[in-house]
Amino acid sequence: MRIAMIGAGYVGLVSGACFSDFGHEVICVDASRDRIDGLNRGEMPIYEPGLADLVAKNVREGRLSFTMDLPTAVSKADAVFIAVGTPSRRGDGHADLSYVYAATRQIAESIHPDAIVVTKSTVPVGTGDEVERILRDVRPNHSIEVVSNPEFLREGAAIGDFKRPDRIVIGTTNERARKVMTEIYRPLYLNEPPLVFTDRRTSELIKYAANAFLAVKITYINEIADLCEAVGANVQDVSRGIGLDNRIGSKFLHPGPGYGGSCFPKDTQALVKTAQDEGVALRIVESVVSVNDQRKRGMARRVVGALGGDARGKTIAILGLTFKPNTDDMRDAPSLALITALQDAGAHIRAYDPQGMEAAASLLTNVTFSENAYACVENADALVIVTEWDAFRALDLGRVHALLKTPILVDLRNIYRPGEMRAKGFVYVSVGRP
Repeated sequence: MRIAMIGAGYVGLVSGACFSDFGHEVICVDASRDRIDGLNRGEMPIYEPGLADLVAKNVREGRLSFTMDLPTAVSKADAVFIAVGTPSRRGDGHADLSYVYAATRQIAESIHPDAIVVTKSTVPVGTGDEVERILRDVRPNHSIEVVSNPEFLREGAAIGDFKRPDRIVIGTTNERARKVMTEIYRPLYLNEPPLVFTDRRTSELIKYAANAFLAVKITYINEIADLCEAVGANVQDVSRGIGLDNRIGSKFLHPGPGYGGSCFPKDTQALVKTAQDEGVALRIVESVVSVNDQRKRGMARRVVGALGGDARGKTIAILGLTFKPNTDDMRDAPSLALITALQDAGAHIRAYDPQGMEAAASLLTNVTFSENAYACVENADALVIVTEWDAFRALDLGRVHALLKTPILVDLRNIYRPGEMRAKGFVYVSVGRP
């Protein structure tokens, strides 16, 4: 199949690379000349494990290419995927669909009459209807079908998620479009992932409902962690105890400083706004959004408390800036609110992250970035672990203890054991554990 992928960002680039690895002919289109020029030089615009090698392989074998020439790419495609950004709209929290609709108008000018258009971007319910209306206004005599095909990729594990998915959701009631989508995903046949065929609006809602549910699990265990601290219980044992119930499952039951990233914050907001527009109350999701926002900044109080209640003039070492490990994504990262709150409390911040410092530098002010974890820790009044990168799971704790001005370690990801840390002489603070 010939595929045009509109958008060479996270979703578009990963999807395009994986589709080309299936054997399809893929052209990724992007409006950014710097991005396209970089990709043609083999430079990745994002950090995702394994992506550079996958892209290089398929470019070398002639199945994957990059261009700014949307009309030519679209005119030759059997399927055109829209994979542009849908960030939260400033001021009201709705999903900003301007990029989706702009791409649709451009596609309409050049698309083949028998091609299908697939929304890969995360979009609110009813967006596919508007995409179809735009296409039919421009091409009233074309039989173009619009399909919803949401992505379920975890940053840091996206290639594995694409090639070994839990499910593939396809929103269309048109038999021709169904056959095209089945053929596109046919290479996954041996893995036998469930192909969930449904109508377009249901498919669009599945994506939001899934992300909101996972955000609920994260926020729930974070609140249980607070209760554990109050009553002297251990949240890790609670998580294991309830996660072994297969009706609940163990994933997303790890307490921490709150969720961030490119999906959960904007998708929960967009779902709430959609429900409000329809006069439906989503009280649980509304509460999750509020609690999560408060939690990120509230983590600063935990750090100040470990410092004896006063952070003025203290130097705090922050290990981990990205919202999760194995990515360079700083969007809505808990570290941003935490660092800002600590600075408001009068602290000086020194930080290190294996991949996120370049992006963080454009979002934070008055932060000193270090070349490695130990340089970050040296002569600091406290160390705070914010992101659970593998490199931080096996620190030389003797060296860390010697480098710190005072041996205070605040572990917001619970990657060390309290008893062992106390035995090594640390004032150790974690989340939801006595």
